[in-house]
Order: sequence, then structure tokens, then C-alpha cells
Amino acid sequence: MKQEPEIAVLIPCHNEEVTIGKVIEDFRAQLPDATVYVFDNCSTDRTAAVAREHGVRIITEPRRGKGYVVDSMFDRVKADLYVLVDGDDTYSAGHVHELLEPVRTGSADMAVGARLAEFADKSFRPLHVFGNRLVVGLINRIFHTRLTDIMSGYRAFHRRVVQRIPVVSSGFEVETEMTIQMLYYRLKIIEIPLPYRSRPGGSVSKLRTLPDGLRVLWKIFSLFRNFKPLTFFGGIGLFVFLLGISAGIPPIYGFIESGYTEVRRFPLAILATGLVLLSAILVLLGLILHAVNWRIKELHNVLTRSGNGIQRD
Repeated sequence: MKQEPEIAVLIPCHNEEVTIGKVIEDFRAQLPDATVYVFDNCSTDRTAAVAREHGVRIITEPRRGKGYVVDSMFDRVKADLYVLVDGDDTYSAGHVHELLEPVRTGSADMAVGARLAEFADKSFRPLHVFGNRLVVGLINRIFHTRLTDIMSGYRAFHRRVVQRIPVVSSGFEVETEMTIQMLYYRLKIIEIPLPYRSRPGGSVSKLRTLPDGLRVLWKIFSLFRNFKPLTFFGGIGLFVFLLGISAGIPPIYGFIESGYTEVRRFPLAILATGLVLLSAILVLLGLILHAVNWRIKELHNVLTRSGNGIQRD
């Protein structure tokens, strides 16, 4: 008889006393055999007390930030399948089976509830929609994908995702990092269009549009530099090379015009030489880091497959 996979429902919370009880009961109704974990992240209201009244496992994460919470989840919870969902009751528990199905059958390593296909009028600020689409466009261009929502907090994923992808973000940019890590390690990610509701009365969003948006953009920049160094440094090197050629044209033209006897505009000649040398260094740096990344990725894959890689207790 085939044993049913163990499912863990992970709910990160910061000051969600208004909604956490309903979220717990909604997911219990849909997944009665799953274990529900509430991760209380520095709440100053009754979030932990309400969760305790509903009889779920509560884990306190003292480091403020959703990235720290996700890192703690990956480190402390062992299961076969995971469901990650925010505790603000904006995601429908009734759609959890749609998320779990491709992960359960092995057709995907992670399924993401894509919100931008259907959302309530007041669930997104206009700038949030613009920012999300801007970030998605950058990711799709860099990694050659066709994703629509990389910041969704509603995800289902397999145990191998927990074993293979590291989490180093501290804040709300963690969803972006998880998506990029999935793409880098060639784990399959699919999107399931799901409705996204407005927060109920009394529930307040913790997102800060400009600061959190800038952190997400910086995270993309950092991960692009780290994961695709040849493209990053090679692109900069090419740009610097073109600048060097542009700076070198007047001295070369003057040298030809003088009958190859005199170098005119000497400062520009020095600048052009320096820029061309700098471009070569940048390209060489990109090649070296690309080779290092490739070897580290190979080692990571070998260790993971052999069972001697990252294991979670």
C-alpha cells in the first residue's frame, strides 16, 4: 500500500491576530492530515495566542523579517510536501489542491499561486502592480522564462526544493530569491492562476512600497551578478571597451594625420588604453567566476544526489 506523503502547511505571521484563526481552520478543512505550523515573527499582538487556541504547532522566529522566517522553516520542518501561505487570509485555501497536484505527481518541483490574473480591486496598490511586472520582466529577460508573478506568498513545493536551494534574504524579497534560485538550479517551477483577495477589515499590510521595492531590485541585481557573472561582467566589459574605442579614435586619427610621427591628444590616448585594459580585466573576471560557479554547481548537485548534501532535521 502506497504511503501518503507527509504535508506541512507553513504560515509566517507578524501581527495577524485578526486573520490567523480563519487561515488555520480553512487549511485544516482542506488538508485534514497535514501538520500546520505557525511561525510567529516578532508579533506584538495576540497572533501566537490565537494560533495556540487553534491547537497548531507554533515556532517563534526572533529575527525580524520574512526571509529569516523562511530560512527557519526550511531548517526546522521536515515533510515530503510543503505549502507556504501568508497568514493574512488573502489566499484561498480551497485552491491548495491545485497547487499540490503538480508537485505531488512530480510534474513540477514548485507550484506558485499567480495572483495577477485575478485580484480584488483594493488588494494591490497601483504601484505594487507596476513594480511586480517590472521585476517579472527583468527576471524573464535575464533567465529566459515566462513567469507572471514571482512575489506570490502562496506556494507548494517538494522536499528536494528545501534540500537544494539556500535562503539568504532577510525580508520580503525572499520570494524573488526563491524563484531565482529555482531557475538557477534548474528545478521546475510552474504557475497556477489563483484569485487574490483584499485583506479583511482590521488587517494591515506590512509592505512598504518604495523600500521593499528597492530591496527586491537590489536582490535581483545581486543574484544576477552572482549567478551569471560572465553575462554581468562581460556586458560591463563590452561597454567599457566601446568607451575605450571611442576615446581612442581622436588620438589614432591625429597620429595618422601627422604621418605616423606624432601622437596628439595624449591624455585621451592614455584614457583609451586604460579603458581597453579594464574591459579585458572585466571579461577575464567574468570567465573566472563563471568557471568557479560551474564547478560549485556541479559539486552541489553531486552532493545532493549522493545524500551527503544539505539535509534538514
